[in-house]
Amino acid sequence: MAALRPKPAGVVSFWVSDSLVSALTVARGRNGAILLHLAKDMWTYIVGPFLALLPKRWRKALPFSNAINWPHAVTLSGLAELVVAVAATLEWYSISMTTWVNRGLEVAMSGKAGNGITDQAIGGMAWFMWVNHPLTWLLGYFCIEGAVRMCGAAFSDNLLGTLPLAAVDKVMRYVLYGSKTAEEVPGAASSFFIAVSEKVLESSVSVSADEVRFQQSASEEIMEIRASRRKVEWDPPRVVRFQENYYQLEACSKCAGPRPFRYTLRKLSAGVPGRKVIVYEP
Repeated sequence: MAALRPKPAGVVSFWVSDSLVSALTVARGRNGAILLHLAKDMWTYIVGPFLALLPKRWRKALPFSNAINWPHAVTLSGLAELVVAVAATLEWYSISMTTWVNRGLEVAMSGKAGNGITDQAIGGMAWFMWVNHPLTWLLGYFCIEGAVRMCGAAFSDNLLGTLPLAAVDKVMRYVLYGSKTAEEVPGAASSFFIAVSEKVLESSVSVSADEVRFQQSASEEIMEIRASRRKVEWDPPRVVRFQENYYQLEACSKCAGPRPFRYTLRKLSAGVPGRKVIVYEP
């Protein structure tokens, strides 16, 4: 509860009990949890159904992939695809049948089709043309795909994307990496997102000299390099030569500040000269 405590004229203060502070703390924690839940629902039910069309490998490469409940998103995406495809098929049937029947009647009434042409024959021919039209087959495919994706995600946790994008993924993988298996191929989408994020990060800071730090960890010496630009080919576990010592690159990460690229290296007890050793001269 809140109560007024006597003060000099013109000054008013509040005394808040511990129980009210605890209640406010709990309320704030609950509000934070609610906001977090709403944010996750937004990603899942608003953005997720569109991203669920992507192949699984592309979805995993998204930086906010863990914020989306993919079974729910794929189920909703499959349902939406089925509904849209069925509605488009019905609209296409109405437009095409009306157009072709009217044209058939005009031809029959002009006498160009000869005698004995009935309404049933004209309707049957229009239906035959509709069934064999490529657009009918395309819409029918998306009806089936939507149903399969919805049922797969809802009942068996089989999270499928759309086949056209999966085909694009296969072609990209073959063109870029040849006949390597999926385990040997780095994610194309992941590489793309990483490259874009690094370019954005580089454009946000000015070029500056590297900052080199040394730390003694137990019996090992650790060298940490912070740079304003990404170092090409600095991928673990490459060996780097600095002055007369050799270091093995342990990790590459990003951090805040004017030098956002951080490289952690461990000093080697013996040198390993070779053509693949990176010579570091800051």
